Amino acid sequence: MLKLYGGKFSRASIVQWYLDELNLPYEYILLDMQAGEHRQADFLAINPMGKVPAIVDGEATLWESGAILLYIAEKQGQLPESLPDRARVWQWVLFANSTLATGLFVEANRDREFPKLIAPLEEIFDRQSYILGEEFSVADVAIGSILSFSTIMLDLDYQEYPAVAGYIDRIKSRSAYQKAIGSR
Repeated sequence: MLKLYGGKFSRASIVQWYLDELNLPYEYILLDMQAGEHRQADFLAINPMGKVPAIVDGEATLWESGAILLYIAEKQGQLPESLPDRARVWQWVLFANSTLATGLFVEANRDREFPKLIAPLEEIFDRQSYILGEEFSVADVAIGSILSFSTIMLDLDYQEYPAVAGYIDRIKSRSAYQKAIGSR
């Protein structure tokens, strides 16, 4: 069974959300970050960076939430068959974890980057329900988690962006999201 290592209020909840979306069994191993369990030799053997989330799935050991999401999607047959379509999924997952997260969560960047990042998303969600169209995908777990976290942790206001606000509401209303993130 897949083992997911996380800490309280960590990005491991993003992976939990996706695992729950797919109704996959997993063992959640909560590390006490305050006590330094993520810096112990047994965990450093899984992730030498000492960060969560990380997974062990048989012979596969991975860290970084985006890599883990893509691994699960690939393993479960949730990625498109064509390389260009798969690359679009990778693009959005990488965008979420790097550009979007940095633009919203790094205070020095936020005022400058927020409108540049959210305006194109507004256009996308004005045309379609999810990032790749009308069907929810792993890309929505990546994008949706960052946007929803921004409303929780930063209290960002999306009032000027009703399509993005609607997307965040759709994300937050999903039962797997509620189970993994919404209940915290």
